[in-house]
Amino acid sequence: MCRWLAYTGSPVLLTDVLYTPVHSLIDQSLHSQLGAETTNGDGFGVGWYDTTPVPGVFRSIEPAWNDQNLHELAGHVSSHLFFAHIRAAIGSPVQQSNCHPFRHGRWLWMHNGFIGGFATVKRDLVLAVDESLFPEIKGGTDTETLFYLALTFGLEDDPPGAVARAIGFVEARGRQRGVEHPFQGTIATSDGESLWAFRYSSEGKSRSLFFTRDVRQLRQQYPGREILREVSDDTRLVVSEPVGDLPGAWIEMPEAHYAVVSKGGDQLLPFAPEPPAAR
Repeated sequence: MCRWLAYTGSPVLLTDVLYTPVHSLIDQSLHSQLGAETTNGDGFGVGWYDTTPVPGVFRSIEPAWNDQNLHELAGHVSSHLFFAHIRAAIGSPVQQSNCHPFRHGRWLWMHNGFIGGFATVKRDLVLAVDESLFPEIKGGTDTETLFYLALTFGLEDDPPGAVARAIGFVEARGRQRGVEHPFQGTIATSDGESLWAFRYSSEGKSRSLFFTRDVRQLRQQYPGREILREVSDDTRLVVSEPVGDLPGAWIEMPEAHYAVVSKGGDQLLPFAPEPPAAR
């Protein structure tokens, strides 16, 4: 499987989140503790929002721990909202078009997990993608297909509903094809203003996902930590695996839930797929 990180808050250099902390995401590319694999070396990607209309994306098939271009970029790019993903391929080729995050317009998308029996259901899923979006599919991963299914089902207008409909469609098609557990994973998506993170699996045993406690609470608990004084009150990190060395800083997202981080406040809500017949 993979490891990913999503940051939202006051602008910070990417290196301060990706490299500096103890057990950083870059360290996890070699020494993951909660992932299905210890090493995640089949490429990486970062996507970030700035003052331009479309987020920037940098992806490479190099291992994250060994890419000087990533190190250089992370030391110079500052962003208020960014994604980072390190990949452990489980079927699709190691190529740049298969690295996360994926982008469509203002939207970024990344995933840790899999669509069960993807080779069996791929034709059904791809043919359900809106014909105007179909030409944008560049790679061969289940994650990219799921992204374009979610866009087809209304991601830009209703992210939680679109993800519920997309996963519901995946489950329905998978079970028709005899797949016992059609979906597994955690998902992050953003339009540059808000961040949505999902944790769900058909089996009820989803990949790990954590989010930081309120920064104001952490400042009281760790008054000597300079980074906590520098970031804004609304800063949040969502990660596959905790980074840093602050006990009590992380909350595990419950099974079958999703979180919304936005200017209007944070929400943690139950998540359930929406079967096609319910639409």
